[in-house]
Amino acid sequence: MTSGSEVYLDAASSERLHPAARDTLLAALDRGYADPRRLHRAGRDARLLLDNARAVVAEALDVRPDEVAFTASGTDAVHRGLLGLTAATGRDGIVHGAVEHSSVLHAATWRPAPASAAVGVDSTGRVDLDAMAAAAREPGVGAVALQAANQEVGTLQPVDDLDLPDDVPLLVDAAAAVGHVPLPRRWSAMTASAHKWGGPAGAGVLVVRRGTRWTNPFPGDDGLEEAGGFPNVPAALAAAAALQAVLAERDEVAARQYALVERIRATAGALPDTEVVGDPVARLPHLVTFSCLYVGGDEIVGELAQRGFGVASGSACTASTLEPSHVLAAMGALTHGNVRVSLTRDTTAEEVDAFCAALGEVVTGIRERAGL
Repeated sequence: MTSGSEVYLDAASSERLHPAARDTLLAALDRGYADPRRLHRAGRDARLLLDNARAVVAEALDVRPDEVAFTASGTDAVHRGLLGLTAATGRDGIVHGAVEHSSVLHAATWRPAPASAAVGVDSTGRVDLDAMAAAAREPGVGAVALQAANQEVGTLQPVDDLDLPDDVPLLVDAAAAVGHVPLPRRWSAMTASAHKWGGPAGAGVLVVRRGTRWTNPFPGDDGLEEAGGFPNVPAALAAAAALQAVLAERDEVAARQYALVERIRATAGALPDTEVVGDPVARLPHLVTFSCLYVGGDEIVGELAQRGFGVASGSACTASTLEPSHVLAAMGALTHGNVRVSLTRDTTAEEVDAFCAALGEVVTGIRERAGL
């Protein structure tokens, strides 16, 4: 690591822009500026680019192009997707896992309904499928939300094993999983966010399967494509290019990251009074979270930053406030002193080794200064 550089280990918050996305974005800025709904030449050109982006994303996700819509963010996609499902069913109740992203939690409480329920998880963060299926059968439930993988601890959820009533649609938040692991197959709507896979920020994806009842829950046109307003055509095209490139290299990158994360898990697990959380096997390949007793997470993050390592702490959904993690609390894990490390596609073994060495020194040093 050269002087003044930082080893960025917070890819779960936002991955670096993929070279394919950067090149495409720069080219699209000159062509995709117009309103794709207009009939003049610039509008038709923008429409062509947007349709191309939609087709690429559809192929990557193995869905139909007319099932794909671009939104302003992954959070926007979740809100539109989940609330659109309940609006179409006429039932406001939302059943969701207790460890879902804050966007799901906010949607579930936006229009409070007695039938809404947060379903508990085990110590690895995996949801109780039987309890979720039972809750989904309660009167007034209009939709169920279950993530493909947890954004804080990396645990994969057994989405395809969930048995729901035919009239209760399922939204899968796949933001943490896209580009890293194969996606679930059984869902009614799915959401993702481009900056998680190396695309630009400001490009979310909402997929609604053909035949699923969905209505735009916010003011505006009812059509899926028009629901998000004026589309960011360059961002959509860059997001599609990045997704295509990331999926082409996914298996190789995932295998390398999985092995590197094993090193971090072993290092953290060997520290006294430190708990490594999440499923050790059925997990995202690039992410690990651990909690250190007697040490503040912000202290660890700050000292690691001084040594040139960028990691995260607090709830992954509200990290700016360093609030205790609702995910770890639901798992019954230590919520104080937690650190999340997530590798980029370019993270090297040398960088991981240097981080592991620094981690032990930082945690030990903080505890010694506190007299522990």
